[in-house]
Amino acid sequence: MRGIDGLHQDTLAVHAGREDFAELGVHAPPLDLSTTYPVRNLDVGTASFDALVGGEAAAANPIYARLHNPTVARFEAALAKLEGTTDAVAFGSGMAAMSACLLAAGQRGKHVLAVRPLYGTNDHLLASGLLGITTRWVEPDGIAAAIDADTALVVIETPANPTLDLIDIAAVVRAARGVPVLVDSTFATPVLQQPVDFGATLVLHSATKFLGGHGDVIAGVVACNAEWAKALRQVRAATGGLLHPLGAYLLHRGLPTLGLRVLKAQENAQRIAERLARHPAVAKVCYPGLGTVANAALASTQMRGPGSLMAFEMHGGHAAAAAVMAAVRLATPAVSLGSVDTLIQHPAGLTHRVVDADTQRRCGITPGLLRLSVGIEHADDLWADLAQALDAARQAKAA
Repeated sequence: MRGIDGLHQDTLAVHAGREDFAELGVHAPPLDLSTTYPVRNLDVGTASFDALVGGEAAAANPIYARLHNPTVARFEAALAKLEGTTDAVAFGSGMAAMSACLLAAGQRGKHVLAVRPLYGTNDHLLASGLLGITTRWVEPDGIAAAIDADTALVVIETPANPTLDLIDIAAVVRAARGVPVLVDSTFATPVLQQPVDFGATLVLHSATKFLGGHGDVIAGVVACNAEWAKALRQVRAATGGLLHPLGAYLLHRGLPTLGLRVLKAQENAQRIAERLARHPAVAKVCYPGLGTVANAALASTQMRGPGSLMAFEMHGGHAAAAAVMAAVRLATPAVSLGSVDTLIQHPAGLTHRVVDADTQRRCGITPGLLRLSVGIEHADDLWADLAQALDAARQAKAA
């Protein structure tokens, strides 16, 4: 697959955002930790301040790190190329990125359509009305009928968190009839899915997850066109949702291995999902690679593979799920996902705890559901750990 520069994505992942290295005379990404920059020429400084506060990507003088940082800008440039967009804007967390999108959309209208399930805190933010936005929850086939003159944005997540259901992005874009569509593509990464190819306007990532990939950075990023990038930078400058340059440095350093990590974890996940589906302690497995999620066929058309996330339902409900989390030894019982190591967590009790119980049930988030983010360890070792934990849960139930 070739990117916007005519280079394959694997090559872009290594070289994007490094275009100024030859001029700088460096080989590794520079890390600029400055909070402020000297202003020798006041006229240039004033013009630069106006440009950056107004949402421009760069200016003659960076002025202040809340307005611009070259380390952050290099990561943004790299991510934009991987997603096939002209721009990207990075934030201090995935929730800061989502908040900025909603605030920017609020300048266009006060009504948002959203499709569940979403990441729990995104759901909570949209449902709360905290940012002055009214959200109407719809099914994908209800989008066209729900749009009105005040609809500013359509929000979807595919693959969905935590059920892994897939949504047809192109169909949503057609139904939106010109209203911008935001796709949370965190689970897929640009390795497996590029939503702008199907008409999406905004592509959001919790960069904490696969883009970081090592559990050591909190960040969010939105890939988009120049118009939206300008609006998002204005919000970031005004609200202070900046990404720290050390986080940007770690993200940029990790991009060259993104494809390797995603594909290895996906290979492991397919093997684990097949084995989970045969285990007597497991009632069902939700994984696109098994065809057990909504619109599973999109994993080979809209996506370039099923990914490395799955959810599985335990016989025995909450008690059995808790027993598995207590019994794993190689996998880490913790929230988050997309790391090189395997993580397992309980959506109803953790990531989606802020979603009301009725909505959880309607979305298939049950007391016995566990979400598994498969890492790059050896699949046989991962399965041995999961199998002993599943067996321990069965024994506990029998006792």
